[in-house]
Amino acid sequence: MDNPSDNNKGRDNDRSYNQRRDRICQRNDIDAKYGYQVYTDSQVKDAWLLNVQTSEMIDETTKDILSCVDYYFLEECGERFKISYPYRPYFLVSTIENYECGVGGYLEKKYNEFIHIEYIEKENLDLKNHLSGIKSKYLKLSFPSTTELQRVKKDLMPIIDKNKRRIASESDYKTLLSKHLGGSSIHEIGDAQDMIIDIREYDIPYHMRVSIDEKIFVGLWYKVVGRNKNRLPSIVRNYDRIEPAEPVVLAFDIETTKMPLKFPDSDHDQIMMISYMIDGEGYLIVNRNIVANDIHDFSYSPKPEFSGNFTIFNEEDERALLLRFFDHIVASRPSIIVTYNGDFFDWPFVDDRAKKYKLDMYEMIGFAKDSQNEYKSDNCLHMDAFRWVQRDSYLPMGSQNLKACTKAKLGYEPIELDPELMVKMATDKPQVLANYSVSDAVATYYLYMKYVHPFIFALCTIIPLGGDDVLRKGSGTLCEALLMVEAFHNNIIFPNKLVDGARKITTDNRVIESETYVGGRVEALESGVFRADIKTTFCLIPEALETLRKQVKETMQFALKVENDIDLENVVDFDEKCKEAEDKLASLRDTPNVFEYPKIYHLDVGAMYPNIILTNRLQPPAIVTEEDCMACSHNTLDAKCKRDMNWVWRGELMPCTRTEYDRIIQQLETEKFGKPPVSFHELPKEERVKLEKKRVQDFSRRAYGKNHVTRTEIRTTRVCEREHGFFVDTVKAFRDRRYEYKEQLKKAKGELNKTAPDDLNGIRQGQSRVILYESLQLAHKCILNSFYGYAMRRGSRWFSMEMAGIVCHTGANIIQEARKLVEQIGRPLELDTDGIWCMLPSSLPEDITFNLKGLKKDKITISYAGSMLNALVKDKFTNHQYHIVNPDGSVEIKSENSIFFEVDGPYLAMILPASKEEGKKLKKRYAVFNFDGSLSELKGFELKRRGELNMIKLFQENVFKLFLKGTTLEECYKFVAKEADYWLDVLYSKGVDMSDKQLFDLISENRSMSRKLSEYEGQKSTSITTAKRMAQFLGDNMVKDAGLACKFIISQKPLDAPVTERAIPLAIFQTNFATQAKYLRKWTKDMTITEETVNIRNIIDWAYYIERVGNTMQKIITIPAALQGVSNPIPRLPHPEWLDNIKKEKQFQRNQPKITSIFKKIPKVVNNDIEIIGCNVNKKNEVLEVSRKRNRSIMVEKELEEEGSINKKTKITEDVVKTIKKDGFVAWVSLKNLKKKQNKLFLNILYLYHHK
Repeated sequence: MDNPSDNNKGRDNDRSYNQRRDRICQRNDIDAKYGYQVYTDSQVKDAWLLNVQTSEMIDETTKDILSCVDYYFLEECGERFKISYPYRPYFLVSTIENYECGVGGYLEKKYNEFIHIEYIEKENLDLKNHLSGIKSKYLKLSFPSTTELQRVKKDLMPIIDKNKRRIASESDYKTLLSKHLGGSSIHEIGDAQDMIIDIREYDIPYHMRVSIDEKIFVGLWYKVVGRNKNRLPSIVRNYDRIEPAEPVVLAFDIETTKMPLKFPDSDHDQIMMISYMIDGEGYLIVNRNIVANDIHDFSYSPKPEFSGNFTIFNEEDERALLLRFFDHIVASRPSIIVTYNGDFFDWPFVDDRAKKYKLDMYEMIGFAKDSQNEYKSDNCLHMDAFRWVQRDSYLPMGSQNLKACTKAKLGYEPIELDPELMVKMATDKPQVLANYSVSDAVATYYLYMKYVHPFIFALCTIIPLGGDDVLRKGSGTLCEALLMVEAFHNNIIFPNKLVDGARKITTDNRVIESETYVGGRVEALESGVFRADIKTTFCLIPEALETLRKQVKETMQFALKVENDIDLENVVDFDEKCKEAEDKLASLRDTPNVFEYPKIYHLDVGAMYPNIILTNRLQPPAIVTEEDCMACSHNTLDAKCKRDMNWVWRGELMPCTRTEYDRIIQQLETEKFGKPPVSFHELPKEERVKLEKKRVQDFSRRAYGKNHVTRTEIRTTRVCEREHGFFVDTVKAFRDRRYEYKEQLKKAKGELNKTAPDDLNGIRQGQSRVILYESLQLAHKCILNSFYGYAMRRGSRWFSMEMAGIVCHTGANIIQEARKLVEQIGRPLELDTDGIWCMLPSSLPEDITFNLKGLKKDKITISYAGSMLNALVKDKFTNHQYHIVNPDGSVEIKSENSIFFEVDGPYLAMILPASKEEGKKLKKRYAVFNFDGSLSELKGFELKRRGELNMIKLFQENVFKLFLKGTTLEECYKFVAKEADYWLDVLYSKGVDMSDKQLFDLISENRSMSRKLSEYEGQKSTSITTAKRMAQFLGDNMVKDAGLACKFIISQKPLDAPVTERAIPLAIFQTNFATQAKYLRKWTKDMTITEETVNIRNIIDWAYYIERVGNTMQKIITIPAALQGVSNPIPRLPHPEWLDNIKKEKQFQRNQPKITSIFKKIPKVVNNDIEIIGCNVNKKNEVLEVSRKRNRSIMVEKELEEEGSINKKTKITEDVVKTIKKDGFVAWVSLKNLKKKQNKLFLNILYLYHHK
């Protein structure tokens, strides 16, 4: 867009003015189609804010174009309107001290026709000693529209960059300042430019800027006036209205034709059907040019609560189909249009097909592609539900397609069809295709209504963005938006986004290539099946149990007072309940080796990272250095605001030294590159970085034999506990909001359980509330856990690697401390970043229920396991330096700890696989079952992955529930072994009882190539080989585009070829026998293959599939069985060789207890006398006669009567033999110590005798 002229008179010559005016008119026309007219009356309207968009308007008086924000409102009666809210966009600049007025005058003179300057003060958290109350001065430059803002910003940015470089390179910057501090006037334009040293808040999206400043958020009710007494719109929050409005929602899905084995291409493929739902009513538009028969109205309701009655429109061709769809959109005036992956597929395809028929989709319905390749409209939201699934659903990658998401979230099996059969079905089975088409629309609509809609609009009420952005932005961006709101209303200047600076150097002169912090630790500790109904052995530590016994009352007091806010005077039977717990612990202490039923728990810290931030007042501005503290007016000898905390730094260093690195760069700067040749510094930045990296790596490889060196260091960083708490306050408000939703979820589940079984409407409403609050608390969980990661994100405004490192290191220490305790009183199974899976003895105190008086509830149940760990955290991780700064400036120092463990469970069973490699564990892979037999959690297994063999997925789907059978471990493994044997029999028998199609479904792999085949040049993979071979018999056109679907099997031949070269495309088996024989001979190099002898079972590499499936079975069944002392349940899958050593070691550990389990350490006895045990040394240093016999003896020597004489001594000589078993450990050790001291005494006496 061209810049406007330098003065108002030149507006008529501004080439962009007419274009901007036309766009304003076009936008208003499209908004009018959806019922949005600009509201300009003075009557107050009560309305719900649906959407917000950056826009422009024409000033009625001056005819200038002004920036404004269009706010789209819905009234309760269904009417709608919009407010064009004018607001001057602005940014801030700072100058060298005392030159604000001079710079302001210069800017006003240069841009006098449109600029407005205010002189303001902001709190700058980067300023030294800012806690004393001093503020930074800024010039607030505001403009009529963003066009003028961009123009001035473009002018100032290079000036400011130049000034920053000049100041940074100044050898003595005080000289520069003293030159101007004498009050000299500015005579030259260059002087004023040199004083501008910083620019802030120039890159904030305009609609976000207005929403932050004016506190106008989507999803809330407002009292709206079109024009107030100042002839400006007024939007004021209505706190009396809470329930959201009900916008019109349209969800659609398209089905298209496609070439065999290829992704649909909008250049030549057509839309066969468009299915959509509008507020629960279904519609299907059919392209009769493709579909053989008319489709009649029908219903598709997978569940009673997901009803879909579909009205059918049979259109003659694709153009008529598109017109019908566009017309229906305009007629129904939806506020929200929903798709599933519509940004990538549905909208682009519809847009391209519309262009084929000269239909402008933007003019007809207002939707068009933006700079992010996302399809949006000004007034109608496009909510791509797939984006919610990716970011917020917590579904694994392999379960994020619509079908898998429908199963997981909506709880029913959707209709599935093979994409390769759909085009044929349009002719042969159009009704089946119609059912499939509407099933996607139904799933998309109800997925959005149940999960996405409440989720997104709940976040919109606190985040200054529209629904489109809240849905699509990353969680880090949403965190930043929340922080900007809090910072602005605390008068804090926003930092600029972090940009990569110069190379960093270590203290030993090494160049840092990249640096980060060590995150949370995940560790797998056990493998096998662990069940609450199968007894197991616990070897407990009596000392730990005794310590816990002594701390029971203190632990329960903490749980009641701090965790539940209950005073002890309200507890009726505190002492009695504590005594019961003490007795249980005492019993375990006296019999520490027990064989009993376990309780399986997940002990995790609730919102661990946010609570670590809140407990320790961690925030990027609070990370300070000694220099910062020295400059602070609060830095006194007794200041408690300085809190030093550790974290672990990890850096990738270049092996070369800084000197060598500088020489390499100097060499590059002398060379020319490219055609025509250009110098190094003239190359684009990306090219320079690439060349620099290659040259440095080449040198390091030659000189040092490696490309980089990894270094890990424990670092200590100081945290200021007195820093402004806007960051912490933002996290706290968000955490508390999530806690509210969790409490409401708990209530909703309780109410649902109380609903009568015959009250179907009540059950449906209760389920809806449960889903709503579950969705909302998950939304807040996702963003809440992103605050610490945001601090380390590239490009964040509030950046601090140290803060993120401290958070993770503290969290890891909390889990490690919990593990140490659990190891002494139970068995830890798996460590997460924020929790620990474990087994505890059933005789350990579990839930302690106290009776209450004087409160609303008459009893409360405390989980002992959680309280035990919370007491541990309180003792070791409480912040005793937490500062609260009051409004009057006074400071309170208190002890703060909001880190609490939560107890999930107990569970019926937990299954943990083992690794095939010695010394390795499989992290984050486990299956957990509830006592009702339902699967509570499944993490990390192949059945969740895309592209995995169907045989492996089916095996895992069936095998996990079999781990619940049997009454002993041996019986349990026999049941699961039967399932494994079934699938092994299929492979060993070469699928004798199966058709080729069934066999292909089980062992074929399906991969999609995200890029064109030509872009994989030089790479090798089964997908690339498949694509190349498909081109051989289907033509090169098959592989020219991206998105090729590669289905293949692995052949046995050629025998000497790697697996990547033995991929056979399944498509070859859909051709005639002659073609099959021709290419199979070519690819397998087996000349015996003929048309008559083509047999898939002779081609498949059965050994490959047996090994692959067998590997999975070994990880899940045979190796864990061996580690649990069970003989191999699948003998034809032999154990790895290293497993025998592990089994022997485990058996030895069972049979051979540790010495610490038998003996305990006693305090060291300090003897102040010089008397040595077993002998008395006289004070006159008299020489004693020594027996020189070699037999083991105890000698008792009498004091000599005369100094220097050697008389006959009295001696008792005995052969002494003492054993631990007979005489005890103490007697045995005393004897050994005595002999050592006798030997030492003998040498001393011999020495004295010789010298005498």
